[in-house]
Amino acid sequence: MEVKNPYLVISAPDSKSWPDSVLPEIVMAGRSNVGKSSLINTITRRKNLAYVGNTPGKTRLLNFFNIDDRFMLVDVPGYGYANASKKMLIQFGEMMEDYFEQRKQKKGLLIIVDARHEPSEDDITMIEYARYHHMRLAVIATKMDKLKRSEIQKCLDKIKTTLQLSEEEPLIPFSSEKKQGIDRVWQVIDDMLEDR
Repeated sequence: MEVKNPYLVISAPDSKSWPDSVLPEIVMAGRSNVGKSSLINTITRRKNLAYVGNTPGKTRLLNFFNIDDRFMLVDVPGYGYANASKKMLIQFGEMMEDYFEQRKQKKGLLIIVDARHEPSEDDITMIEYARYHHMRLAVIATKMDKLKRSEIQKCLDKIKTTLQLSEEEPLIPFSSEKKQGIDRVWQVIDDMLEDR
């Protein structure tokens, strides 16, 4: 899919700052440093739409990106970074709870995991949260280019098993470096948006 005019609407610290919009929303969540910003920039074919930082845990706000007035991509703060204070972790939990419980136009959740590592407890919790709220779900395994060919299937199987993914919960191999998986991500987003 060709994206013509994506832009950041707002970086919202709390529910009072959420955009007043009726566009459907696709949420993107994952551990810090898992490559969410690179993924957003790759699928929209924009270099700097989402900030790519060297310091994990930079995104502390809900970032709402308008994608061609068709839907919003909502980038959630990266979880699991070591330097987060207890207070910050509590704030993150509350922010996510508010969003999942109050935001009526959420259509689906993309969980981003690093293909090289086993999904974390935080990933499992986020998926359980989505299932609890009856959200459509897909998992995107980033950094596929960093795996040897012989490791690929083993790593993907490990992710599937750890997250107990069902047939309706696709696992998409992705690489920003090699531009792998872009069409499949758009296909899944389209499916989520059509599921009204």
